Amino acid sequence: MEDKLLEKIESPQDIKNLSVKELENLSDEIRQEIVSVVSKNGGHLSPNLGIVELTVALHKVFDSPKDKIVFDVGHQCYAHKMLTGRYKQMDTLRKEGGLSGFPSHLENPNDAFGAGHSSTSISAAYGLQCANILNDDDSYVVAVIGDGALSGGLAFEGLNNAGRSKKNFIVVLNDNKMSISKNVGSMARYLTSIRVNPSYLNTKSKVERFLTKVPVIGKGLLGFFRGLKNFIKRRVFKSRTIFEDMGFYYYGPFDGHNIGELITALNAAKRKKGPVLIHAVTTKGKGYEFAEKNPKGFHGTAPFDVDTGLTNGGSKSYSDVFGETLCQIAEKDEKICAITAAMQLGTGLSSFAQKYKSRFFDVGIAEEHAVTFGCGLAMGGMIPVFAVYSTFLQRSYDQIIHDASIQKLHIILAIDRAGIVGEDGKTHQGLFDTSFLNNIPNVTILCPSYFDELRFMLKNAIYNESEIVAVRYPRGRELYKP
Repeated sequence: MEDKLLEKIESPQDIKNLSVKELENLSDEIRQEIVSVVSKNGGHLSPNLGIVELTVALHKVFDSPKDKIVFDVGHQCYAHKMLTGRYKQMDTLRKEGGLSGFPSHLENPNDAFGAGHSSTSISAAYGLQCANILNDDDSYVVAVIGDGALSGGLAFEGLNNAGRSKKNFIVVLNDNKMSISKNVGSMARYLTSIRVNPSYLNTKSKVERFLTKVPVIGKGLLGFFRGLKNFIKRRVFKSRTIFEDMGFYYYGPFDGHNIGELITALNAAKRKKGPVLIHAVTTKGKGYEFAEKNPKGFHGTAPFDVDTGLTNGGSKSYSDVFGETLCQIAEKDEKICAITAAMQLGTGLSSFAQKYKSRFFDVGIAEEHAVTFGCGLAMGGMIPVFAVYSTFLQRSYDQIIHDASIQKLHIILAIDRAGIVGEDGKTHQGLFDTSFLNNIPNVTILCPSYFDELRFMLKNAIYNESEIVAVRYPRGRELYKP
């Protein structure tokens, strides 16, 4: 039996001489290994399956760890770990003393920047690139960010800062939902393939250099040449992309599972001077039928049966009881509103979202906005309940003080995953909410220890005269009932 290609990969250098066909076979092996490991250990399945080819292409084109690849959130780094010498340790993933489920520079030098929370990659990668420039280091820095993480305000702050700088910088958008432009079709893909083709880039550069040397009319011809190119692009795309308006050269969209196409695009980005954004469209859960059909359900999953896709459901969780109770209260009180930051399923709000659509608000990965938006609802006479993981509430600290506490507004913080969360590791432990909330005036903290107490405390929080009421409850099932 022929040895697996994965068995021979000790570092990213080991894939440099592989053909595109071999890289495709390697991608298949990586995908099989991800399904096998996550089915036993639990973890993030759908995001990791969707980014396999893109990760392989990144390591084919760039030289990690000299070149820095910064993954946003980091819940899509399993293929990266396998290609950077950690394949034989994958059975320890998310176990005590084993590999982290997220990137960590303390674990491996190929993890350029630690992650666990969303929308940090562009800011961190741009900082690394500026450090390279100051150190006369000509290596590359690449930020890899998903379309979901792009909804976070920090991502736009990073784009705004990097785009206006004119410095060499590469952002890869892993879009597993939809293309930015509507109905771009095959013509757009064709023009994209021309734009990133090496011969086109070289020819365009030579023509521009030639025209600048032509006396008198050269500059006029150069302006006409550039204007014609932009006219054609505007006619096809109808408008500029937001990335171009922010100062980036935009290449895409590309098939995020076509390794050859991705390699061509990434090599073109290396040659381009200035900020570049590569737009790759991928399928979340790619290659595993159950994950493709239910990418949300397999985003983060407990151990499961590979053949059936079924997990041991077990009894209700605190999140389930919270969601049920909130629905019961909302049925009788039309002022109850529920807010989530892209965590509808995780926080138990799926039923609320279906039953009370007009009072359910998913604001995307924007916890700061969620709190201030909730304060606006409260000022308008509504009763907002913001359901959020403890670890993500940290981002809203200023808004809780400035917008809620100082104005003495009544909002409810339903703090899920409070306390120790286990396998998700240090970035996700819910250890700090009581410390920072206790320092804020006008905050009441309630800590139920069993389901009936959660039901009672949630009702009490909603109709409590206190301004800010936080109800914090643990991950998982009920362990104690009096």
